[in-house]
Amino acid sequence: MEILILGGTRFLGRHLAELSLARGHRLTLFHRGQTHPELFPQACRILGDRRADLSRLDQTWDAVIDTCGYLPRHVQASARALLERCAVYCFISSISVYQDLTPAGIDESHATASWADAWQQEELAMEHYGALKAHCEQAVAQLWGGRSLLVRPGLIVGPHDNSDRFSYWPRRAARGGSILVPAPPESLLQWVDVRDLARFILDRVEIGQGGTYNVTGRPCAAADFLTACCGLAQDAQPVWVSREFLAAHEVLLWKDLPVFVPDEASGLGSVSIARALAGGLELRPVQATLRDTLAWDRTRNFPELKAGLRREREAELLELWGKR
Repeated sequence: MEILILGGTRFLGRHLAELSLARGHRLTLFHRGQTHPELFPQACRILGDRRADLSRLDQTWDAVIDTCGYLPRHVQASARALLERCAVYCFISSISVYQDLTPAGIDESHATASWADAWQQEELAMEHYGALKAHCEQAVAQLWGGRSLLVRPGLIVGPHDNSDRFSYWPRRAARGGSILVPAPPESLLQWVDVRDLARFILDRVEIGQGGTYNVTGRPCAAADFLTACCGLAQDAQPVWVSREFLAAHEVLLWKDLPVFVPDEASGLGSVSIARALAGGLELRPVQATLRDTLAWDRTRNFPELKAGLRREREAELLELWGKR
């Protein structure tokens, strides 16, 4: 196949590009050349900025995978520019598109969010991230109809994730000792290994069928996740701390303690992935993702993490919790 990736050198795009080449596809990458430009010399490169100029996208491909669309106007422009140049438009969205993130079992039929100012935005407003992605989906679907493949991942994790939202846990567990963890142990978490996500996306693109899919992992109890984490060090053990205590000390779930979702978004731990599983989604064990993420983290010499608690802050909180 001839595959065009918008992006292609950062995290998910990087894994999609690598897998596409491994499967023998002819790959074109359209990006600004700012992130890992040395990657994939065997691919065709078109340097450009989707925000300003799509005129260089003047070839034809079997499919396009849009990994870097966040603003509706920009996504609509690329979807329109490629309408007669590809057979399938795959847009990478997010499970954050849903209007209400609290119910358990959210599936693809649930209402998505909206924002009146979405189409005027030229910069990503994170507080409206879900609504912006939802409007991007609508832009693709309105132009491409049944040829649009809308993929809604959950938290994407694994090697080359520079957000550190998942990397915090294997690194922290490998250090051993008492690990501060948000209670309750039975709370549900979800994530998807980037390699499993890339495989699912490429499988669907190769079939050439559209559709909308939630693509994340099976719900995992926090206790099971911590058991897997603690398997990385002999003396690691979780200390379950109440959410009330964490709130009182201004500790934010998802940011200071990533992977754990706040109560107002509790449904993000139990999203339905029945449609994706029926469509061939395969998921590796959490132990494999933890092990491989830690191995990758070691190759970059453990830089300061962008997410998670600093060592001193965690020690302070554990001491305060013990004295309560």
